[in-house]
Amino acid sequence: MRKTLFRAILCLLLIALLCFNTWAQVPVDSSRIVRVLTFNIYHGETMKGDFDLDLIAGVIKSVNPDLVALQEVDFYTNRAKNMDLAAALGVRTGLAPLFGQAMPYDGGGYGEGILSKYSFLSTKNHPLSAQEGKEPRAALEAHVALPSGDTIRFIGTHLDHTREETDRITQAGELNEFFAKDEKPSILAGDLNARPESKTMGILLKEWEKSFSENTPTAPAAKPRAKIDYILFRPAHRWKVLETQVIDERVASDHRPVLSVLELLPETAE
Repeated sequence: MRKTLFRAILCLLLIALLCFNTWAQVPVDSSRIVRVLTFNIYHGETMKGDFDLDLIAGVIKSVNPDLVALQEVDFYTNRAKNMDLAAALGVRTGLAPLFGQAMPYDGGGYGEGILSKYSFLSTKNHPLSAQEGKEPRAALEAHVALPSGDTIRFIGTHLDHTREETDRITQAGELNEFFAKDEKPSILAGDLNARPESKTMGILLKEWEKSFSENTPTAPAAKPRAKIDYILFRPAHRWKVLETQVIDERVASDHRPVLSVLELLPETAE
């Protein structure tokens, strides 16, 4: 009798566990998944001292991203062999390229790049404030439609790199002003040159959610000591983080690339 009762209770427990697992497994809509990469490409120069866009493109393709934010992108400069780096990487990866100039440099331009698996619906380059004598910075904005039909906003940026935080604080405030006034599903990615505990990140995280749970360092590439490359998103209730990782790549650039896989939730989600 006791054995029969024990078996019955065990069966009930197993059934309850199976039901719980089934209920807990919320289906993921693949048409709403966005694979986002941010990568400071160091104007195409590798840690071997050569110029190797094939290596950089190989790193990008290896994670199959939908959207890529590129920093330190040259546009027909002498040091980059008079190449449009965003376009050249677009050809090598099969992704649509976009360049946004932050400043003239070395016979051409220097700034941000975006690569996208999807066509650009609209784009805009936003200059960011910089003190006299500092490098100008910019935020490159693109709107794309996902396979689900939802339109999202993707922003790539590169904040001031100097030790003094004043410009980064100002630039963070401008990013919030430009992109955090509405509830448009948005992703902000780039080299922010700010550690997680900095005032700059404090300003941004008032409006943006972080895609990472651990402060895994991203630079320098060989032996990373500081987390300064980020993927952020907003509004919080429209996105779910499925995965985030710092790619263990030590040669293609002086930064390690960061990948986040996000799911855009239906508008009715709370």
